Amino acid sequence: MNKVTDSVYYVGVNDRTIDLFEGMYEVPNGVAYNSYVVMDKEISVFDTVDRAYTEEWLTNVAEVLGDRPPEYLIVQHMEPDHSASIEAFVKRYPNVKVVGNAKTFGMLHQFFETDFTKNQKVVTDSESLCTGEHTFTFVFAPMVHWPEVMVTYDSKDKLLFSADGFGKFGALDADEDWACEARRYYFGIVGKYGAQVQALLKKAKALEIEKILPLHGPILTENLGYYLGLYDTWSSYGVESEGVVIAYASIYGNTKKAAELLAEELKSAGCKKVVLTDLARSDWAENVEDAFRYGKLVLAAPTYNGGIYPVMREFIDKLTERGYCKRTIGFIENGTWAPVTAKLMKERFANSKEITFAESVVTIKSAVKADTMEMIRSLAKELCD
Repeated sequence: MNKVTDSVYYVGVNDRTIDLFEGMYEVPNGVAYNSYVVMDKEISVFDTVDRAYTEEWLTNVAEVLGDRPPEYLIVQHMEPDHSASIEAFVKRYPNVKVVGNAKTFGMLHQFFETDFTKNQKVVTDSESLCTGEHTFTFVFAPMVHWPEVMVTYDSKDKLLFSADGFGKFGALDADEDWACEARRYYFGIVGKYGAQVQALLKKAKALEIEKILPLHGPILTENLGYYLGLYDTWSSYGVESEGVVIAYASIYGNTKKAAELLAEELKSAGCKKVVLTDLARSDWAENVEDAFRYGKLVLAAPTYNGGIYPVMREFIDKLTERGYCKRTIGFIENGTWAPVTAKLMKERFANSKEITFAESVVTIKSAVKADTMEMIRSLAKELCD
């Protein structure tokens, strides 16, 4: 098994068979379910794995433990990809103490028929547990992104066991950029809870951290300021990169053409980064990621049944559900007899904070004509300025 420090071991598993994480996020490179063993006078295991990998995980744990039984199973998050193997673990090690908070055990009894009363050890926020050389301090992180979540700080090795924080999609043997899949993971799953992540980051600033051990993705060991900085930007809804995302939906290609022409105008006007995406033919989670990454967004869609084209309406709902704010939004609408999409799209951001709407609106009546190009140039100039 992989050593993290002299006494901390990685015992997680890679899932290369999964196609959709949480039943909706595409994961072409799979996902990792991380778990850790801390060897000490009293042995601790941090979190379990998805039920599909229970036996592989138990084998990994046993390889590290040898003949010694664990004293503690520390449960930081009750989502089934991390908790589904708790029952099997307790059956294998019946004297283990399951460590969690009051909300943890409320959920535990909802997921399993087994009575864990004799095994449970309830901890409170900021409470510590000494296992010999290691002292673990439990820091509650409610709604990052479930109410029972807690992270754990190991003062001996200066480790932060960060639950789902700082996680990413992708198995550990996948060769891919951390930020891209971590950003898609963050805004898809945690994005709504920016205020709660900010509260946790403030607590983390008081700790001396040398390694971050998440429940998904690689252990972070170098340049931690980079990762903490990204999380600070993401959770405060700041603009990570300057650029314009053009997200379009098109029935017969006319709205698509207008979106493509706008992209060309933006590039000609000196816009450094332009992302053009067809909402009907691309990964919605990646589109959400891009919308939060960049500071400006253009939504282009036809009127459909007197309303917003469905794929566009769903995309906007995904943005507003996750607290989309502090951005500039422009609109392209299309309609042969009653183009009302721009008005309706704007209304869906009524509860979004600090949104600036571009004054220039591109209205197409069926097909792109000379007057459409004038409106496109006006919108491009406004966005670039």
